[in-house]
Amino acid sequence: MNSESTHDSARDSAGADFIRAIIDQHMVDGTYEGRVHTRFPPEPNGYLHIGHAKSIVLNFGIAEQYGGKCNLRFDDTNPEKEEMEYIQSIQEDVRWLGFEWDGLYYASDYFEQLYQFAETLIQKGLAYVCELSADQIRETRGTPTEAGSNSPFRDRSVEENLDLFRRMRAGEFPDGSKVLRAKIDMAAPNITMRDPVLYRIRRQHHPNTGDAWCIYPTYDWAHGQSDWIEGITHSICTLEFENHRPLYDWCLDALGAAVPNRPRQIEFARLNIGYTVMSKRRLLELVREGHVSGWDDPRMPTICGMRRRGYPPEAIRSFCRAIGVSKTNSQIDIAMLEFHLREDLNRRASRVMAVLDPIKVVIENYPEGKVEQIEAENNPEDPTTGTRMLPFTRELYIERDDFREDPPKKFFRLSPGSEVRLKHTYYITCTDVVKDPVTGAVTELRCTYDPESAGGSTPDGRKVKGTLHWVSAAHAVDAEVRLYDRLFSVENPSDQAAREDVDYKSFLNPQSLQVLTGCKVEPGLREATAGTTFQFLRQGYFCPDSRDSSPERPVFNRTVSLRDSWAKIEQGGGTA
Repeated sequence: MNSESTHDSARDSAGADFIRAIIDQHMVDGTYEGRVHTRFPPEPNGYLHIGHAKSIVLNFGIAEQYGGKCNLRFDDTNPEKEEMEYIQSIQEDVRWLGFEWDGLYYASDYFEQLYQFAETLIQKGLAYVCELSADQIRETRGTPTEAGSNSPFRDRSVEENLDLFRRMRAGEFPDGSKVLRAKIDMAAPNITMRDPVLYRIRRQHHPNTGDAWCIYPTYDWAHGQSDWIEGITHSICTLEFENHRPLYDWCLDALGAAVPNRPRQIEFARLNIGYTVMSKRRLLELVREGHVSGWDDPRMPTICGMRRRGYPPEAIRSFCRAIGVSKTNSQIDIAMLEFHLREDLNRRASRVMAVLDPIKVVIENYPEGKVEQIEAENNPEDPTTGTRMLPFTRELYIERDDFREDPPKKFFRLSPGSEVRLKHTYYITCTDVVKDPVTGAVTELRCTYDPESAGGSTPDGRKVKGTLHWVSAAHAVDAEVRLYDRLFSVENPSDQAAREDVDYKSFLNPQSLQVLTGCKVEPGLREATAGTTFQFLRQGYFCPDSRDSSPERPVFNRTVSLRDSWAKIEQGGGTA
């Protein structure tokens, strides 16, 4: 774990939650002899999203806080859905978030050991080979209020089960023809305990073990045993695994003396955020159907998408710590994530000037050909970032929306006869408006400047209420700017779709991406590289696109907007 994340964890250690309370009690009781060993165990069947970030911050943070260890383990028991691409991306995401694992493991590393454990269950009369189909197993499992019925194969002898299981491994039977089931209780109140499947036949190339196996363990069988093999003390899972905890414990108990000092499974509420979906299946669907450009589309809740959009890992860690750990599922307002994002970017982002919808301003009394270098601070929140020089010339660009020919009340930007300040430099007054003779659209503004107003003050002490950003027309760099909004138009698209009996994709926000071309940015941004963040003054926070931006064609993604005070005014009230 790097120094920044260590600091984060240390700062978080003062905040108690129910998981840490359990660990604290274990430390007092001497359970695990003072050891704390956690793990982050994703299935490599997709890219990580912000929900996984919460689990990463929790597991690695607890290990750091208690001087313990945290493993990264790929629970790769479903080879038909798992790919090396996902394995590599998960490692990249964990490291980008600021963490380093103590051990890198795969559940498939333990396939031989898990197989031997399964034979132990068979020898104890606690598992049997069943030939019911998947549909038949579901039909005989019963309901929450009705007991299931025993499989006709449940009472096979130990010898017959061992023979069949070994022949399953040897590849003698077709896919889906047989499974290994635990022999527990078909009348158990918890349906998970009604003879769950432990192994199935599936001829599928595995990204880690290749074609060495044709039978694969289920997650329920691999989970607890992998934790024990690695010496995990606290197996921290999300709430959907709460009903599986009795099976987790049963499997460990069934192996008896082979599992001393067994791990403890603890469940917490998963992270749900509004205006997106967190299901990897649905995210994959959005990618495959072309609704987004890929897993790293900046509108996606994936970690790689957030990275491309300009989210700093520190902001994500701060958000995950702030929402805390709960036993109850809830939905977090996306505004909370954006709050932590703005808080972080305000401290780190360099201030620059970019005009997204330009209109030309000609300062008629400014000398033609003159180029004045104006000193501008890079970040007022951090004086150590220094200053830069901006070229100022007779012809500039300002935002088209910063001019109104017929301004409403309390509009303090530029209008005919009004005076405003140009950021870091002079006062200008609009003296004339040039229009297209055909359309009547304003194409150019003619202004004069007060040469005595350099730096924003005048000898007579007059003040103006409006300050505009600008770029020199002769030095501006043409850029593409991508404005991102929420991916869905409703807060909970999955629930809304269920209520209205429609496809959740019908709630995709058609305005989630707006591409602006012909934008003008200050000259220093031509060489901006991926990973740097800027505040476009009065616009929001932006970063160069890691895929598409180049010095020849700069492309900037909006990470998050600033609060738009003028939008509130036009809805009623306030000043701009």
